[in-house]
Amino acid sequence: MCRMSALAATALALSLATSPALAAKPDKAAPAAEAAPAPRKASPQERQQVAGLDPLARAAFWAREAGADPTDVEAGLQLSQALRQMGNYADAIIAAQQVAVVQPRNIEAKLEIARSHIGRGQGFYAIEPAREAQALAPRDWRIPSLLGVAYEQAQRSEEALAAHRLAVSLAPENPSAISNLALYYAAHGEAGQAEAMLRQAAAKPGAPMVVRQNLALVLGLQGRLDEAERLARQDLPPEAVANNMAWLRSATTTASAATTRSWEGVRKAQ
Repeated sequence: MCRMSALAATALALSLATSPALAAKPDKAAPAAEAAPAPRKASPQERQQVAGLDPLARAAFWAREAGADPTDVEAGLQLSQALRQMGNYADAIIAAQQVAVVQPRNIEAKLEIARSHIGRGQGFYAIEPAREAQALAPRDWRIPSLLGVAYEQAQRSEEALAAHRLAVSLAPENPSAISNLALYYAAHGEAGQAEAMLRQAAAKPGAPMVVRQNLALVLGLQGRLDEAERLARQDLPPEAVANNMAWLRSATTTASAATTRSWEGVRKAQ
């Protein structure tokens, strides 16, 4: 049989096998297969309880929830966040993109995509999803603050400064917005201004730990290592303090002083 005839015969056989009218009927009706029960989704209480677990446990929990219902937006976002916190940026982006397929205008999905690109040091690719989020929520200070970091990684300093200033103008009392602008100044050699802003941010009610650690970082980069260490020990375990202080001692030596003014240099010890 020639090749074309063989292909035609195969196609005909498949057509007959799948045609309801021509398929052979069994002599006795086969019992209907029992449908597998749908996976049980966690209750709201169970979802609240998982918030206190480490990122690996949370990723496993939310992966099961997303597998049970791929349209579950909360599961997809929480999975993306946990993966990002583990440093698994590629899978975090995929999880957030799946949420964006279900809800194309979901701001949190766009922000998670942007955060993961920034997390792996590729801020250029964070700019577009962050801008899309900004178009949907122009008064949300988090978005220009994130854009500021993305622009800085993309070596677009003027746009970065404008974005950070916009974030602070939208939330002038927010310690995180102030802290991010301060880190911009620190990365550009204006440690004194950065320190003043970080002290202001750290004094705000509810200031997160990262603000105090940013202040410790800026103090350390100025050579005030004892003060930086005392501040670091307020929030971090001894091994983390030791690692941060080792980096700061290295960064403040003459040989590496030039690197401390880069954005990545300032971020290293966080």
